[in-house]
Amino acid sequence: MVNESKKLFNISALAKKVGLIDDYGKPKTHVIRFWEKRFKEIKPRLIQNNRRYYNQKDVEMLKLIIYLLKDQKLTIEGAKKLLKNKNYILDQSETSNITTEYLKIKFKTKTRNILKRIKKIKKKNG
Repeated sequence: MVNESKKLFNISALAKKVGLIDDYGKPKTHVIRFWEKRFKEIKPRLIQNNRRYYNQKDVEMLKLIIYLLKDQKLTIEGAKKLLKNKNYILDQSETSNITTEYLKIKFKTKTRNILKRIKKIKKKNG
């Protein structure tokens, strides 16, 4: 469930939003709960009988963590170190900035989604 007025997402909606879905289409909420324990940057709001709700900042942080762990193949400790230092550079001698690469991917994804919407609108009005 999504609370649009405050832009809060419950844990299932968050899992779907960041792409943590199993082969059967069910959200992998257990992964988020596990990462909450490991990364202090993910801070859910506990509302209504201790139900977890996440804001847009949490969504973005979780996407960055997924990128670091899955795409950059970092360990949890390695990702924690990068997030703690707010440096996001794997090695000082390395010129590739992880944040820049992440933002490039994010921009490409948003652009693809906008193009898909435009195509749907053109088909409707076609």
